[in-house]
Amino acid sequence: MQFSVGVEYAFHSLFYLVDLPEGKTVGIKQIAELNAISETYLSKAFAKLRKSGIVRSIPGVKGGYELARQAEDISFWDIIEAIEGPSFFFQCAEIRKKNIFVDDPSVFTDKCPCLIKVVIQEAEELFRDKLRSRSLRWLHDQVHSDFSKDKKMAIDNWINTL
Repeated sequence: MQFSVGVEYAFHSLFYLVDLPEGKTVGIKQIAELNAISETYLSKAFAKLRKSGIVRSIPGVKGGYELARQAEDISFWDIIEAIEGPSFFFQCAEIRKKNIFVDDPSVFTDKCPCLIKVVIQEAEELFRDKLRSRSLRWLHDQVHSDFSKDKKMAIDNWINTL
């Protein structure tokens, strides 16, 4: 399983939106410059985040993006699902229903689910549950607590220039 780089872009970009004061927004160009990432690709990621209700787009000269919900109400899974979609990673093709025994009812039955699919989807649910248990606020607070005083001041200064 592998997530697109859009997931990483989203997490690192949303991190800075947590600190925005009420009524302050930030543009895609500014976030892309801050993180030294592709503005075009980030724009596509933010379109997905907006569609999922994670960020809100404010139009106008002073417009930009802000969080649409409180950071504690945005889970890791919310962000990943917004970028990657809701599908399970494992897509069972049911090849057991195509093997050479399929036409012989004395040998083949499809009355039970594919156990491979069941086990992998159970594992995926545990994975999703773990990601649902961590929020953007949790990430922000954990990372922010490790920042030096100078880094915190640099972030505050960057926000004040918006």
